[in-house]
Amino acid sequence: MAGPASVRTLVVKIGSSSVTTEDGRVDTAAIDKLAGEVADARSAGHRVVVVTSGAITAGWAHLSEGRPRPSDLATLQAVAAVGQHLLMRVWSDALDRHGLVAGQVLLAPLDFVHRSQYLHARQTLGRLLELGVVPVVNENDAVADEEIRFGDNDRLAALVAHLVSAGLLVLLTDTAGLLTGDPRSEADASLIEEVLEIDHALEAIAGGPGTVAGSGGMGSKLAAAKIAVWSGIEAVIADAARPGVLASVTSGTPGVGTRFRPREVVLPARKLWIAFAIGASGSIVVDDGARRAVVERGRSLLPAGIVAVQGEFEAEDAVELIGPDGLVFAKGLVRHGAAHVGQWAGRRSEDLPDDMAAEVVHRDDLVVLG
Repeated sequence: MAGPASVRTLVVKIGSSSVTTEDGRVDTAAIDKLAGEVADARSAGHRVVVVTSGAITAGWAHLSEGRPRPSDLATLQAVAAVGQHLLMRVWSDALDRHGLVAGQVLLAPLDFVHRSQYLHARQTLGRLLELGVVPVVNENDAVADEEIRFGDNDRLAALVAHLVSAGLLVLLTDTAGLLTGDPRSEADASLIEEVLEIDHALEAIAGGPGTVAGSGGMGSKLAAAKIAVWSGIEAVIADAARPGVLASVTSGTPGVGTRFRPREVVLPARKLWIAFAIGASGSIVVDDGARRAVVERGRSLLPAGIVAVQGEFEAEDAVELIGPDGLVFAKGLVRHGAAHVGQWAGRRSEDLPDDMAAEVVHRDDLVVLG
């Protein structure tokens, strides 16, 4: 695996709290700082994609006159339409001052669900980088018909990193990195400098949402880091306000943020898409024999090992597989709807109708998450 100094393509994500002021307006000084660091990275030979949050926060600050932030989807979409151009104008001007051209790219969850849209997005971003442009990516909040936020853009940034075959994902936030505890309540909380494996204990440390302006918090950043490392991409969570943070991260300076080492065995693109890009429509509870067959022997899920079905799902939807301990251990694309799966749960393959595929979730469509 190549070291930090040899990374050629970087994806740098910066959160709402780091690009907006306390009153919610776009923080031109903060963006200019990062634009300068992007320029330095470009001068060092790296290609850079920026993923930025802040459109909704900036838009509401422009419109609100001090009123509380709304929560309904229609208003948030309208506010995003106002804030996005304000945010992009600051990014464009900041990069221009450093001799760089910005290219706005707005993505939605469906761009990662449908293969053709995924390929189009990859082609567009690749060509922008070839042209020497700095893509500035945000979620297309103004027209997205699903949840208005995509993990506070953390998950989006990780998927973009995979999309452009990045060598490094940098998640810039308002803390030094992942700490051993919440510094607001634990005075002795210290920085975790390196993570070799993301486990349940680490996820418990990360906790939930952090700021009013942002929606993801450290838990969202840890989830994004997990996507990255499963893609074979190194990830770092670091403080956006630290001077020269991007250069320090790319050079591998010790003590700058929390560094997540990539897995040696990575997921191919299709299985990464199944694991992280699409939401689960339901779940299937299985017995221990089925769990071991899937996890230890790489087998497909058959009706005989199914105990229960949860939720309403159709054929080709994503479902989570739950073991006897109640923990999710895998995710996959189901070949039959919930009604059929529930009807044939516990039955042997020879007892199924002749026209029904024996596999409920085929091993080619299964990802073990543990």
